[in-house]
Amino acid sequence: QASLKEKEVLLQEIHHRVKNNLQVICSLLNLQSGYIKDRQALESFKESQSRIKSIALLHEKLYQSKNLSQINFAEYVQKLAGNLFRAYGVNSSAISLNIHVEDVFLDVNTAIPCGLIINELVSNCIKHAFPAGTSGKIWLLLVRVPNHNNKLILSVRDNGVGFPKHIDFRLSESLGLQLVNTLAAQLKGNVELNCNDTTEFKITFIGENLSN
Repeated sequence: QASLKEKEVLLQEIHHRVKNNLQVICSLLNLQSGYIKDRQALESFKESQSRIKSIALLHEKLYQSKNLSQINFAEYVQKLAGNLFRAYGVNSSAISLNIHVEDVFLDVNTAIPCGLIINELVSNCIKHAFPAGTSGKIWLLLVRVPNHNNKLILSVRDNGVGFPKHIDFRLSESLGLQLVNTLAAQLKGNVELNCNDTTEFKITFIGENLSN
């Protein structure tokens, strides 16, 4: 029992230090960005900070969790989305975010790529779906596939200007979309783009060691 407790404390300390180190990296990027005059380069720094913060948040949740191997993903998504809206200075009265995430716990190997995918897709909605002065909605969904308890559907949808018809999202030069495709493959998932009245990116994947 004493040995087990010691290992638990050690794991907590590891997650805490990883989170702190990632936050130091974010701070260094923030300091460096103060010397950047090029707008595109500055935007790249901001996006990198956002990605690092999404991973740091996962380690923070693991550090605080009673179960050091799995994350309450619903809680994580709520905080991640809130961080993104604040980082991009979104007016919540103009762009609303509707979140529906089932109460599931994901292991770190699933949670990190899934969190990064959400980071990219929600960021894309904020940056591109709603030109200045327009309003709309973003929907974020993570649910189990009926009759397949270990299979999940992640959906990020918006009612903005729509995805450009001339761009193949699988061959896009956008780093964000390249990351989405790569991370979905890492999850052994399938990515779909549905463009009707809304624009929806839908990823179906297996949640390893999924529990609730």
